[in-house]
Amino acid sequence: MKASYFGRTAAVMAAGALALTACGGGGDGGSDGDVSGTLTGAGASSQEAAMTSWIDGVKGQHSNLDVRYSPDGSGAGRQAFLAGGANFAGSDAVMSDDEYESSKEVCGPDGAFHIPVYISPIAVTFNLEGVDSLNLDAETLAMIFSGEITTWDDPQIAEQNDGVELPSTDITVVHRSDESGTTENFTEYLHAVAPDVWTDEAAESWPVSGQENAQGTNGVVSTVQSTDGAITYADSSATLGMTSANIKVGDEYVELSSEAAAKAVEASHTIEGRSENEMAMELDRTTTEAGAYPIVLVSYHIFCNQYEDQETADLAQAFGKYVVSEDGQNTANEAAGSAPLSESLREQADQAFDNISAAS
Repeated sequence: MKASYFGRTAAVMAAGALALTACGGGGDGGSDGDVSGTLTGAGASSQEAAMTSWIDGVKGQHSNLDVRYSPDGSGAGRQAFLAGGANFAGSDAVMSDDEYESSKEVCGPDGAFHIPVYISPIAVTFNLEGVDSLNLDAETLAMIFSGEITTWDDPQIAEQNDGVELPSTDITVVHRSDESGTTENFTEYLHAVAPDVWTDEAAESWPVSGQENAQGTNGVVSTVQSTDGAITYADSSATLGMTSANIKVGDEYVELSSEAAAKAVEASHTIEGRSENEMAMELDRTTTEAGAYPIVLVSYHIFCNQYEDQETADLAQAFGKYVVSEDGQNTANEAAGSAPLSESLREQADQAFDNISAAS
């Protein structure tokens, strides 16, 4: 049973969160020491490296603000938030319309809102002995991940990789076993660019049965590292030191980079019909812009427009404003290789946090 609007304190306590205390309220949280307490979050494992840097970094402004984040996956994070078991959620996928309506039960009449905090390419990373570079177009990717192409020396792969000696090794596709925003972003790309091959709509649960799977980002990456011939999709921050495919966009193969991911995001627009603070984006997966890498995720923090009390609102506001600040974005870039938000997006997000209110 879902926690009713402003009935979430008991649920949070039952989930093990500490009581929250704070001094003052509103604005930008003020100077160091004016907020004190524990803010709980859960969700996207793709954010884990960035989250560690934000949790450490916010201490420079608010030494008594403790943030606890459980990287259980985007779907689990949203569920915890909607049940009142977390003060915010991390998610690589935007809430569905039904989830947004449900958020009004814990967040007041305006419900929850999304703030983009982490822009990162999704790496198509592989482990193939003797091969350290690979070009793949969208149709080939879809055929590999659907199981239509089963060996690495398949002619469709070979014709895009002239001069590369491809072995006859079987392809082992590794996918997420948990509900994952990364999976939703990757399957959204496949369906948008190769709909005749990848006929399934975007989904957080992997639609193809009979393939290898693992829990979380680290799980799929670890499986690929230990399996010759394996391939997966994962947030690029978890694939440092591994080999990732170059993806065909327009007439060129684009190498994975935070700059290329940011270029793809520039073509997006905000989802309409929700609260005034909403910053969730719809991405153009079919862009042919030179240098853009369209297999990208925009990972969000989901907050309440209105919290039960001023103390919780102050904690959420202080942490949120740090995350989207220039320092917070640069810290995540250094830790996880994400693309920092543009100045205009940072300003818009900062204003959204100013608008967080409390019922009492």
